[in-house]
Amino acid sequence: MTAIHPSILNCDIAHLADELDRVAGADGTGGADGIHVDVMDNHFVPNLSWGLPVVEAVLAHTCLPVDAHLMIRDADRWAPAYAEAGCQIVTPHAEATTAPVRLARELHRLGAGAGIALRPATPLEAVADVLGEFDLLLLMTVEPGFGGQPFIESMMPKIRRARELVGSSGLDLRLQVDGGITSQTIERAAEAGADVFVAGSAVYRVDDALAAIAELREAAATHRHDHGR
Repeated sequence: MTAIHPSILNCDIAHLADELDRVAGADGTGGADGIHVDVMDNHFVPNLSWGLPVVEAVLAHTCLPVDAHLMIRDADRWAPAYAEAGCQIVTPHAEATTAPVRLARELHRLGAGAGIALRPATPLEAVADVLGEFDLLLLMTVEPGFGGQPFIESMMPKIRRARELVGSSGLDLRLQVDGGITSQTIERAAEAGADVFVAGSAVYRVDDALAAIAELREAAATHRHDHGR
């Protein structure tokens, strides 16, 4: 199933509750499928966003599932707190995780889904042998750290290989892409095999966020890689 997760990195943070409502739809239906929160520490990536207190505020003001993307060092230490706070899925980076299997099992024990993220230059082989421990694989389609960047087209073969790997392994794993998602790039990413899409500017930098979400969802659904998975 196609899922659209708006990133609050691109919202008006001074009006966070209103910005969450903008994408939720009436009674939490007809809008986004989740809220993507980018946590940055100015060490793993060259930007500083927010941490657990803002995530807790998001959780308190939305009925949508919260998807925490941890662009931070020492993820083994910090990630469990996001599960304890109530995030539906917590996704650290493979490059910042010392013991990814142990961390995935700890996130599951705490009641959250476990994701694993890869920078554009990190090969799939870095996590291929442990994907069965995870619920979501996040492929960055920009260099992590800043919103509003253009989609890196050379990531398309990586998305296809990831979908083939998941399919051949018989895994129940969502494939998320993050970075430069627009109504045009989402078509190609969906055709390549992605099924969860993080969209920032394409949702929050337009007047009608719900219409933008509907457009993205339709574009992805009509270009899914098997046209009906």
